[in-house]
Amino acid sequence: MLKREVETAYDDPPAAETVNPQGASPYMLLCEHASNYIPTRYSGLGLDAKELQRHIAWDIGVAPIARELSRRLDAPLVLSGYSRLLIDCNRPTGVASSIPEISETTAIPGNQTLSHEERAYREAAFYWPFQREVGRILDQRQAKGTPTIVFGVHSFTPVFKGFVRPWHAGILFRKAERLGHALVDALQEPGLTVAANEPYQIRDESDYTVPVHGEARGLDAVLIEIRQDLIGDRDGQMAWVERLVPALQTVAAGALARA
Repeated sequence: MLKREVETAYDDPPAAETVNPQGASPYMLLCEHASNYIPTRYSGLGLDAKELQRHIAWDIGVAPIARELSRRLDAPLVLSGYSRLLIDCNRPTGVASSIPEISETTAIPGNQTLSHEERAYREAAFYWPFQREVGRILDQRQAKGTPTIVFGVHSFTPVFKGFVRPWHAGILFRKAERLGHALVDALQEPGLTVAANEPYQIRDESDYTVPVHGEARGLDAVLIEIRQDLIGDRDGQMAWVERLVPALQTVAAGALARA
């Protein structure tokens, strides 16, 4: 065990926060980018407070949505307690985007030329506790034979490197094609553009939740990406909860009926 694992301040959050672990819903909710918290000892990784409010540090608006979905669906939820800039809980370790030196177009001074020790410490302190907690709940559900769909809650920027994204939301999936397309269809309404596998695609080299917590266990797994300007306040967040709850319930009922 790395000695630095215990070097956390008394007021630092846990690496993983679990809500409703015994929830009976078929959905297992993950919020890998819930927080922009960076311990004081990291000095904001060299970024000012305004930069740490941007999407580069977390997924804006998603934690309140995930918590309300957990409550309304009676679903277990695990939220990451630290900024994705320290280490990204939806990336495989060792890839460039795991501990980014540049996020979008912004250089991250505190992530430049890190030692092997520091990388290993961040994995041990902030990454693996989250993954182990998700795995623990999934192990319990699978041991009980509880039907389970892995569902990650994310947001995306309206503009990325100059490209204006035309979608309001996207459903990301790979092997769970039937469920993913069913959820896209269930979320369609006038004036709303919801697309399959936009603005990103699931890949082994850039994703962890779907390939590992979902597909490697033989579980259906999807992520939702909601445009962050739509969920920057409580009203917008709850509007998306009102859309998602019936859509998720309908899709889960259909998936369980086919099982």
